[in-house]
Formats: sequence, C-alpha cells, structure tokens
Amino acid sequence: MKLTAPTLPILFTLLSMPALSADNLETLVVTATRAEKALAEIPGNSDLIAQDTLELASHTHINESLARISGSWISRGNGQEHLTALRSPVLTGAGGCGAFLMAQDGVSLRAAGFCNINELFEANTEQAGRIEVIKGPGTALYGSNAMHGLINVISRPLQNGPHKSAQLEAGPHDYYRFKWSSGAAAYRLDFNAASDAGIKDDSGFDQQKLTLRHKHEADRYAVISTFAMTNLNQDTAGFVTGHEVYKSGGTRRDNPNPEAFRDVRSARWQSRFEVAADNDSNVIITPYLRYTDMVFMQHFLPGQAVEENGHASAGIQSSWHASLSRPLDLIAGVDLEYTRAFLKEIQPNDTIHSSAFVAATIPAGTHYDYDADASVIAPFVHIGWQLTDRTELVTGLRFEYLKYDYDNNGLTGRSKDDGTDCAFGGCRFNRPDDRTDSFSNWSPKIGLTHQFSSSHHLYVLLANGFRAPQATELYRLQNDQSVSSIDSEELDSIELGFRGFMDRLNYDISFYSMKKDNFIFRDSSRINVDNGKTRHQGIEFSLQYDLSESLEVSVNASIASHEYDFDRVLSGININGNEVDTAPRYLGSTRLAWEFQPGSRAELEWVHLGEYYEDPENQNRYDGHDLLHLRIKTEFSARFSLYARLMNITNTEYAERADFGFGVDRYFVGEPISLYVGIEGHF
Repeated sequence: MKLTAPTLPILFTLLSMPALSADNLETLVVTATRAEKALAEIPGNSDLIAQDTLELASHTHINESLARISGSWISRGNGQEHLTALRSPVLTGAGGCGAFLMAQDGVSLRAAGFCNINELFEANTEQAGRIEVIKGPGTALYGSNAMHGLINVISRPLQNGPHKSAQLEAGPHDYYRFKWSSGAAAYRLDFNAASDAGIKDDSGFDQQKLTLRHKHEADRYAVISTFAMTNLNQDTAGFVTGHEVYKSGGTRRDNPNPEAFRDVRSARWQSRFEVAADNDSNVIITPYLRYTDMVFMQHFLPGQAVEENGHASAGIQSSWHASLSRPLDLIAGVDLEYTRAFLKEIQPNDTIHSSAFVAATIPAGTHYDYDADASVIAPFVHIGWQLTDRTELVTGLRFEYLKYDYDNNGLTGRSKDDGTDCAFGGCRFNRPDDRTDSFSNWSPKIGLTHQFSSSHHLYVLLANGFRAPQATELYRLQNDQSVSSIDSEELDSIELGFRGFMDRLNYDISFYSMKKDNFIFRDSSRINVDNGKTRHQGIEFSLQYDLSESLEVSVNASIASHEYDFDRVLSGININGNEVDTAPRYLGSTRLAWEFQPGSRAELEWVHLGEYYEDPENQNRYDGHDLLHLRIKTEFSARFSLYARLMNITNTEYAERADFGFGVDRYFVGEPISLYVGIEGHF
C-alpha cells in the first residue's frame, strides 16, 4: 500500500506558506518529557485536547472526545466500557490492555502488570484540564505498556481566587449528571455523578468521580498533591448476535445478558515535589499510592464466570532536570513500584452450550484463585542536544526490571476445582504452580527536530517500545499454554513528521512504520495465541484552519494498514498477511465551529469509521459508519450558560463495535439520535 502519494502536494503547499505568526509555538505539553516543553520541540506525534474543547464536548463517554485525536479510536462497549486503538487495531482480551499506558497527571492508573482494558473509566476525564496523547512508543520515559502510545489525563489547575460552579445535565433514557467545582488559590475540588438507565433492557450505570488537589509553595520548592476516587456500578448489556442485527429495530434494544454487571472502585493519591536546585536544575519527586477493586460477570464467555480482581500499590517517580550547558538538557531518574494483587474467577453454574466440547471444558467451580506481588525498578535518561539554533537531537534510554511472585491458592493444572478431569483432554483453564518470574527490558529512542522556519518544523523519531507480560497472561493460562513460552512484546517504530503553527493554520502530518514481536492475541474461538508478529504503517493528519474570526474548521484523519506477519492456521486459513481484525484502514473526523457571540460556540462534527474485518481469518466484515453531531454552548448572562448536544443527528443505525466469536456476528449497538441539555452556573 502506498501511503505517501496523496499527501505530498498537501505537504509542499503547507511548507511553502509564509510564517505569518508563531503564537501557537508556545503550546506546552508535559507528557513527552515529564516537564513543560513546547509542543514544537518534541520529536514524534503528540496531541492534546484543551479544557474548553472538553467542556464543549461534555462527553458522556470518553470516545466522544478522543475522536478528535488522529489515529485514535476508543471503541465504546456498553455503559462506560471501552476498548482502545492508538496507532493499532482495537486490541481485546489477552494482549489488549497492556499495549497502552493510561495515566492521570503522569502516574499510571493501574500498576505495571495489572492493566484492565477498561481502565480509562477510572480517570476523571469529565472534569479534566486537558488530555495529552502520545502516539507510538513512549516507554523510554514511562516504561512497560506505553508501547502503542499513552493517554495522560491532566487535572484542572488551581485558580488564583475563590470559585464555585455547578452543572446539571439531562438526556435520553433517564440520563442525569451533576458536576461541582470549587476552590481557591491553595486547593481545588472537582466532583461529578452520573446516572443512566441505559437504552437497552436491564442496563445502565451509576458513576461518581472526585478529584481533590492542594498546592503548597515555598522559596525553593512547590508541592501539588492530588487525591482521586471513582466508583462505578453498572448493569451491563451483552452483545446482540446475528448478521447485521444492529440494523433491526426489534433487537437493537435487546439485552441477552440481563444478569451481567460490573462494579469498580478506585482511589489514588500522589504528591509532586518540585525542588529548585543550583545551576539551573530542578528535582521532581512524585510518591504515589493506588487501590482498585473490580467485580464483573464475564457475560461474553459461555460459562459466565464472575471475576474479582484488585491491587494495592505504592511507588515513587524521581527525576533530575538540568541544563548542563547551553546545548545540553538532561533528564535522569529512576521509578520504583511495589504491588500486591489478587484474582479470583468462579463460575456458579454449569456451562450450557450447543457444543459438547465447550460445555465439558468450561465447568462450574473455581477457575482461578491466586495472589501476585510485583516489584519494578526502572532507571532512565533523556538527553536533548541543541546541535544548531534550529536543530535538536533527542536521545533516551530506559531499563526496566519487573518481578512477579505468584502464589496459586487453588489446584495446579487443568482439572476441575474438585480434582476431577474435564473431558476432551482437560479443562480450558490452566493454573500453574507457585513460581517467581522476572522480565528485563531496554527501551531506547533517538529523535530529531528541525525548524525550516519559525513556523514549519520537521521531526524524526526511532523508538523501541515494550510490554512485559501481564499477570493474567502468565497465570490465567488456557489449554496447553506455558508460562515459559510468554515473552515481553516488543515494537520497533520509525516516524517522520511535519508540523506548522501559523496565524490561521496549524497542521501536523506524520508517517510511521512499526513492527511488533511476541504479540499476544485472542482468536475468534477466544483461545490465547502468543509469539505472534504484526506490522503497522500509516499516515496521520491533523489540521486546524480559521476561516474567519468566528469560523474554524478542524480535520483529523488516519490511513493505516495493520497486518499479521507470522504463520498461524485458524479455521484452515493461514492468517499471515491478513488484516488484523477490528482495524479500520480509515479513521477521521471533521468539525466546523462557529463562535456566534463572545462566550458562545456551536460545533458540527462528522465522524467517519471505515470498514474492518471482525476476525483474523478475514471472513466477516463490518461496513463502517458515519455520524453527525451538533454541540452548542451559549452564555446568557455573566454567570450562567446553557449546553445542548444533539448526537447522531441522522439517526444512523450502526455498531459501536462488531465482533465475530463462537461462530456468530456480535455487536454492541450504537446510540440512536439523542439530545442532551444542561445548565451551568458560576458563583
């Protein structure tokens, strides 16, 4: 596939445009280097969603806001569930969650080795100050899991004086949400609570999130402490099954799994100490604590086992930032973390299934019951060399050592929990004996930024990403899997990009190619497959253009190819060279925004999702869809604003996600036309 030809005329046109203004050159991001740095100086494709944009979007699900990031697709499940694609296919099951690092204020939401594919719902994105996204490997500074990229939710900043605000919102199927913010110069409190009865039968959720921040400053240091809590109680609706049933009015609202649920609690604390040292340097130390507990029914599996997992962890991030001489900037540090975790999976009833094999190999009883402790030590260094006034070379290297101490609380092997054997050669689940495992990984990167002019920049980045096996991949084995055969995933990436910041136009276009080794995935029979290889290449394009003082158009688009790159026969088909399932070639959105009076804004958004295969064998396809959304915010007094969002204006029948498993098409059905209205007051 030739990815460059259509973009070259656009690129040459952009580079030939005059440097009218450089106001946007000072846009600062913190995720790429753990400290404030101008976006224009970063090699690699980084992007952000600002607070005013998040307030206009006022998302009920995070996928509504992250659709603004090129190459990103947060595939919405039921309720607040989701799966992530970031320069990747949507990755599910084993090998899915650990490919991306989700963080709040620079600290991962989950401990290393204990990710969850839905973990982004544990961040207070509804009241974020901004969301920063790095696409491609970010492991040189952030370590395991930041392989395909990372999403960092930045909390809202403290304000200079006292402030209070409240927002009430209502929508279809008994959706209600309340938001509250208050604070002063030294503290800030953000709280929101939402309740949704769900468009499908016996579904819905109640959710609460709280973020509390405190700041203390002295002559040579500053401390910002953040405490966050979340709670989610969800009645989960399962897949509807059958070819294109998402188009059928009679089944769109059906819930084949009214008994399904998900309950999640999380709490996190961190304090960021920034101490000014001598010789234009500073030290940043961030100790943190986290806790999470999740209970849910595996309604997507034949036996519908109930899983509970959780962990408590403590860690510290430390780094020294120094300008050793004019052309040399140094960041060096070490990250430490210790975690105690557990997982239990119990199936209360016998499996009822048309296949005798499935029914016999997934029996009732305890499938898994284990504890796992984990420790991490990771030194790193990041160096920026100012080669000329216009060119900077960036290098980085991280070593990470992860050790698991696993304790099996049940029987070892593939038997039932009473010690008897399953028919057909053994039970599907496989419990290893007590053991200790460790993984060591190096993650280098080298990049270059060059200014053609004050407004046009080039960047090049070569990086290696890695993902150590997660605890569930090591100790919740299936069939004949062996712990010793599971290695760290590795991804090699090369990227070339151009970005510009001008008076009326901002743009960023990047070309990337990546290869991944030791890939773990789950096939269409839900069997874990390891030692896989995939290749990924694509173009990402973001553009923002001011048509006039009150009109603005913005576009983000991605053209990508994600393919299997190893021999594996599934259902009689060698998948080598096939497209990875749930990997659209075309993703994008376009927005036309109108500031029709000061403080008032309207936005029309078109979201496009291209077709994709539902299975690795490439035998079943989803046709993709297009959606139109309208958002309006207007200030009708100095203190009060009205919000309105009309989602899916054309009432398109679509699937949020299409899947093929156990011989049938399965869908999470998309929302029909929906109107949300709200009022906000400042006091």
